[in-house]
Amino acid sequence: MADIDTALHEALDAFEFGAPVVGAIRYGQGHINDTFVVHTQPENLCCRRFILQRMSPAAFKRPDQLMANIIGVTDYLGREIEKNGGDRGREALEVLRPKNGQPYFTDSQGGAWRLYPFVEHTICYQSAETPELFASSGRAFGRFQKLLRDYPADTLYETIPHFHDTEDRLAKLKAAIEADPLGRAAGCQPEIQFMLDREADCSVALSALRAGTLPLRVTHNDTKLNNVLMDDKTGEGVCIIDLDTVMPGLSINDFGDSIRFGANHCAEDETDLSKVNLDLDLFAAYTEAFLSEAGDALTDSEVEYLPWGAKLMTLECGIRFLTDYLVGDVYFHIAREGHNLDRCRTQCKLVSDMEAHWSELEGIVAKYYRD
Repeated sequence: MADIDTALHEALDAFEFGAPVVGAIRYGQGHINDTFVVHTQPENLCCRRFILQRMSPAAFKRPDQLMANIIGVTDYLGREIEKNGGDRGREALEVLRPKNGQPYFTDSQGGAWRLYPFVEHTICYQSAETPELFASSGRAFGRFQKLLRDYPADTLYETIPHFHDTEDRLAKLKAAIEADPLGRAAGCQPEIQFMLDREADCSVALSALRAGTLPLRVTHNDTKLNNVLMDDKTGEGVCIIDLDTVMPGLSINDFGDSIRFGANHCAEDETDLSKVNLDLDLFAAYTEAFLSEAGDALTDSEVEYLPWGAKLMTLECGIRFLTDYLVGDVYFHIAREGHNLDRCRTQCKLVSDMEAHWSELEGIVAKYYRD
């Protein structure tokens, strides 16, 4: 801890908090960045808090590009929220610059740090405890799409190349199957065949993008419920957080990743596949909420392809789990042997469920788009 303690003290000195710092402790359940909540005590006022983060050098090689994306998007969101009569300080993250005026602070060890105000009176949920909570996240992510509809997506950096490039993910899986460095391929032939049978599916969205059928958008690319701060009284989504993966992308992927994560009642590593099922009621709740905000900001084609977003994000995640299993579990943290293979199997089951209910998914989307 000595290195992080030294760097933390350097970062605390680098920013102007407007009042004495009385404490800084680790915060949240994230596994990528080092996150701290900083407590300050203004004179004769209540404690004011901040979120201070050291960005992961392993995950993000170019903090300059990462922060350029985040500052561009948060500044734009703030202006749009103000224009619409909202509370800019509560509904959008704000990057607070260090004393030297740069977008972030670099410590003596080369670590890159950023600072945000703490959004008070909000809760970050790790799972959708109720359909209403899941729907609230749908409205929040739909509003995110609507507010950024006119942002020039092609001006953003691709901070993680090929992040949702399903064709590239499949190519990496094929290479892992061919190399088979640990001799694991023989033990997961059904899973391998499941992915290879859907090779054409991996090109559906990207082909539509290349053809101009689907437009490039500003996308969050990690639209899990725990990336929405919820009001602690109303349960409504207040602010989208964790903008590290904001990049140019497809709106259907943001929709689809939420469905993959939340429209079921199973753990991502559930070993009893009878418990792994797509919940059509949760799909409908999220779709209605998402389209209530984003509907008029999306093209007809984007709405038509929303079920594809759900299927492709689930398929892609399964491909990634299977690839990691074959090459030795080098990316996703595992807690047991075969953990990534179990995760792959849950994604395969969800994809199969989506395929079995495809016409129903399309009908739900059409219903709420018309409404």
